[in-house]
Amino acid sequence: MVRSSYLNLNGEWECEFSRSAEIPAKFGTKILVPFSPETPLSGVGRVLAPNEYLHYKKVFFVPADFNKGRILIHFGAVDQIAEVYVNGKKAGTHIGGYTPFTVHATEFIKPGEDNTIIVSVKDYSDTKQYSKGKQKFKRGGIWYSPQSGIWQTVWMESVPHDYIEKLRITPDIDREEVRFEYSGTGDLPVTAAVYDGDTLIAETTDKVVKLPDCKLWSPEHPFLYNVVFTAGKDRVKSYFGMRKFSVGTDENGIKRLFLNNKPYFHNGLLDQGYYPDGFLTPPSNAAMENDVKAVKNMGFNMLRKHIKIEPLLWYHYCDVNGIIVWQDMVNGGGSYGAEISVLPFIGINLDDHNYKTFKRTDAEQRENYYIELADMIDELYNCPCIAVWVPFNEGWGQFDSANAYNFIKNMDSTRIVDSASGWHDRGVTDVISKHIYFTPIKVKAGDKPYVLSEYGGFSQRISGHTFNNKMFGYKIYKSKKGLTAAYKRLFEKVIIPQIKTGLSAAVYTQVTDVEDELNGLLTYDRKVQKIDNNVLKEINERVKL
Repeated sequence: MVRSSYLNLNGEWECEFSRSAEIPAKFGTKILVPFSPETPLSGVGRVLAPNEYLHYKKVFFVPADFNKGRILIHFGAVDQIAEVYVNGKKAGTHIGGYTPFTVHATEFIKPGEDNTIIVSVKDYSDTKQYSKGKQKFKRGGIWYSPQSGIWQTVWMESVPHDYIEKLRITPDIDREEVRFEYSGTGDLPVTAAVYDGDTLIAETTDKVVKLPDCKLWSPEHPFLYNVVFTAGKDRVKSYFGMRKFSVGTDENGIKRLFLNNKPYFHNGLLDQGYYPDGFLTPPSNAAMENDVKAVKNMGFNMLRKHIKIEPLLWYHYCDVNGIIVWQDMVNGGGSYGAEISVLPFIGINLDDHNYKTFKRTDAEQRENYYIELADMIDELYNCPCIAVWVPFNEGWGQFDSANAYNFIKNMDSTRIVDSASGWHDRGVTDVISKHIYFTPIKVKAGDKPYVLSEYGGFSQRISGHTFNNKMFGYKIYKSKKGLTAAYKRLFEKVIIPQIKTGLSAAVYTQVTDVEDELNGLLTYDRKVQKIDNNVLKEINERVKL
């Protein structure tokens, strides 16, 4: 939802590391928000320890005419636990390092004056069972540097006293209609004005809008309808795409992923969204957009957003450019034993009700998982690009995956669910999901679409473009020629032939190098593409049904 009245609070803040939860009397360090203190771009370069607090402070002027009725302060993400104070008063608390939250600050903000916001942060990283993604204090291999604190945009917004708080947009191409659902502070009627470009095609207070002969969204034609919602004095801009993701049976009796009621092959890359100077935070909006456009220019039609929830702007770039997204939930839990990673390779999937084995013994964190999962789905529900929800990856913090599947379907029945990507499938899922790096890929058509949700990972070191002198990869090549030949052979001999026998999606690892991992098609700094674009595009033209 886009409104015109906002104030960006990114930029220079002050911060102080402390062993105490009490707000310090003075703040001695400058930090550039929204970059975590561990990152080069923050200007700090210091790790927040589990026994410390990081206190942020910013003094900012609020124009006298800013308040239109209510004032909200939005946080894109703060890792891991945040307490927010406005002008000395506690305004809110949030748990969860990857999900957005909003503080209602009307009673605390003083328009026409300087105001002070303080954010106190606690981050246990991988020492407790909170959601932490791929962060580890002892980083290395597939595990990356820890980071903490504010790592997405902070902004303040003013809305009328009665305003649209939440908006849910559900397209239905079979009925040729779109459904709008609203929740807010007042009981005002909401008018929706739908546009095809600049042309008004419907204006109504009905919650269901008919769109005869609607234009469909797809990677080949990512058409988006614009819509303006008005409720009293509140005016919100948004958009939607008319598309349908589903599972069906093709003309040969093979289960497939469908897009807009037709079999459609999802050909994509694993995308972890890391940057050498900002870690999880891109150095600019343009950097995010360039990543999406680079993938599109290579000829891929999908990204699996791996163990990270991006700012909404990233999904907007996917919507506009026509990139399908598989969205992972961020993993929590403790450090698991060898049986979690070894047994799937010999065909043994463990019962994920065993919390001890999967290191999910903390009942509070299991409850927090569902809170954060719901927050993620609520935040991203309206994004046309999202096709698949992935609640668990490779058993990392996995528990009760059948319950997670049902939880997601109750919230969102319009999308596909890959309940346990790669390992420990308990049978309650929409797809057969496999990660294959070391063994031959042999697709067997079954009662669900077969998806290769991770594979490849071919590596090459590009001197002068690496994070350090270490190297992690599944197959290592010394030259561009060798890497290119192996990549072509993988697709021509393995991937493309098995599409006919049942392969419905393939996710190659990965878009870019990340720290020790040198298996990206792009280097970590995005300056070198390891396989020529014309080679990738020519291959991808053949990776389809």
